[in-house]
Amino acid sequence: MAKTDPYAALRIKEFNIFLLVRFVLVFGWSMQFIVIEWQVYSLTKDPLSLGIIGLMEIIPAFTMALFAGHIVDQKEKRNLFALCIAAFSLISLGLFLLTTEKVVQNWSTKTILYSIYALVFFGGFLRSFFGPIIFSLVALIVPKKIYPNAATWSTSTWKSAAVLGALFGGFSISWIGVGKTLLVVFVMVVISFFLNFLIKKKPILNKKVGEPVKESLKVGVQFVFQNKAILGALTLDMIAVLFGGTVAILSVFAQDILKVGSEGFGILNASISMGSIVTMFATTYIPISKSTGKKLLVSVFIFGISIIAFGLSSIFWVSVLALFISGAADGISMIIRQTILQIKTPDDMRGRVSSVNSMFVGSSNELGAFESGLAAKLIGPVAAVVFGGTMTLITVFTIGIKNPVLKNLDLREDMEAHENEE
Repeated sequence: MAKTDPYAALRIKEFNIFLLVRFVLVFGWSMQFIVIEWQVYSLTKDPLSLGIIGLMEIIPAFTMALFAGHIVDQKEKRNLFALCIAAFSLISLGLFLLTTEKVVQNWSTKTILYSIYALVFFGGFLRSFFGPIIFSLVALIVPKKIYPNAATWSTSTWKSAAVLGALFGGFSISWIGVGKTLLVVFVMVVISFFLNFLIKKKPILNKKVGEPVKESLKVGVQFVFQNKAILGALTLDMIAVLFGGTVAILSVFAQDILKVGSEGFGILNASISMGSIVTMFATTYIPISKSTGKKLLVSVFIFGISIIAFGLSSIFWVSVLALFISGAADGISMIIRQTILQIKTPDDMRGRVSSVNSMFVGSSNELGAFESGLAAKLIGPVAAVVFGGTMTLITVFTIGIKNPVLKNLDLREDMEAHENEE
């Protein structure tokens, strides 16, 4: 039944609790991202300042990623997750306080801006832990034979929360203001903290607890670089996200090119996630185990084409459609990548492998934000987006030629092997 049941993972009560925790946390997180981007650009009117936000997050996220993966593999996951959520709530509280009347009246714009950057930097440190923890928890909650289904629902939940958070974040800026929106974010994070304790503690599957950090990290990195399917998937997504990301400079398009204000800004952000959600829910019915590699390459190719279309568009609804398609293609590629990681990664190495994934893909979001901001300043936002989409297309063709293992990847045999184990 689990083999064809699109709701297989949802029949596990604890997995539903996990999805609820992730939804509430990401909803607040997405709102916070939107508000920070809007507030910083409103303060500076400089697209490079948006890129600096990405840079402030990538420095700690990238440098701490491997060590975070080592810690996750060594520690109990539920309580570690709670600790990270608690620390993240302090960031949300800090950002809210920076928008209070007393701070705005008594602090200079530069001081407020630098304080935002500092909190974002701390958030990057925490982010290095979130990815490995969530990746490991999914595998501890559901049986191996439904990993792909669980990965689909987990990623779909994340995207659903992202679209609603982005949409509500954009609208709430005009409805209740920046300060109250950040207060809502703080409340959402606190709620996710308490919901997390409805999940039971999980066993530590790593048989080498106490292993020296250097040796542990070496084993994790070697595993990823020796597995051509995983390495190819991570590299493909890394380059696509690095050059094809437009989220960091959407506020520039909303305010200066399309001239649609904060509400239009929220719609532009939400359209990306809406596209992802549609395709993600579709993949619960349509298996991706057949011709997995080819489907990954095609989805990233479509992503690149849609990014170019967005960059060239000066019509709001055409831009929304282009971003919707980019989100749909990105959603498919994310599901495929997460499925490859879940199927190909041993239980005792999930934290470290996920941390390498964070370095490749997660950190490239922030580095991509910096690249987009810098490119927008140097050559203009339109040329920056078109350049990014073109680089994505070149990457697809290069990976398709240079990595035949990924191109010809088919996960059906791996899936059958996991079913036989149970």
